[in-house]
Amino acid sequence: MPFIQTEMIRLNQTFSTSAEAIDAAGAVLHAAGCVSPAYIEAMHERQALSNVYIGNHVAIPHGTEEAKSAVQKTGISIIQVPDGVDFGGQTAKLVIGIAGVNDEHLDLLSQIAVICSDEDNVERLVRAETKEEILSLFMEEVA
Repeated sequence: MPFIQTEMIRLNQTFSTSAEAIDAAGAVLHAAGCVSPAYIEAMHERQALSNVYIGNHVAIPHGTEEAKSAVQKTGISIIQVPDGVDFGGQTAKLVIGIAGVNDEHLDLLSQIAVICSDEDNVERLVRAETKEEILSLFMEEVA
């Protein structure tokens, strides 16, 4: 998955609210030059519209359709939250922020869903001690 680099992975993060987790996921995307700050606002709007928690301790915050213009390049941020953070009554231990140019976010969502539908994969991602471990798991699952 070429849209993930080690500098877009954060290990052992702690958040009090889903809003803080969404801010962190968006900030990583922004720092990597993937999105403008307006996209982070759209990530909060998306969460307000419908919970971005997808199951298996995974949340995938992403912007609204209207925020497409705020995406400069496709990217993924991976935030590891071992103690979990509440997303609408569900506990997310992985927060994966995505931004896609055109319809690339749909491919990202499907690839992430395949990886994260396996509880063992999610457990390995949550327990990973290095960014490289996370990166290699994504690479081997998508290959």
